Amino acid sequence: MSTPIDSPDQGGLSLLDRELEELIREETIEPGDHERFSHYVKKDKILESAITGKPVRALCGKKWTPGRDPEKFPVCPTCKEIYASMSS
Repeated sequence: MSTPIDSPDQGGLSLLDRELEELIREETIEPGDHERFSHYVKKDKILESAITGKPVRALCGKKWTPGRDPEKFPVCPTCKEIYASMSS
């Protein structure tokens, strides 16, 4: 009979390691000009992020964990353009 210890590639810690690596890869904070703007994100995603600490994805594609006052920054032009096209 096979156990997780006998076949580590079938699950167990190996599977957890792969899942953790994938999460880290997905949650990478993107550097660049995006940091100078406020971005459009669904309100429920902002609330979820505040509770879980998971990053959010803006309309423009930027992925980050919110933690600053968006009122202090101009709106991302790409997010603004995408939002305007959705409203039309």
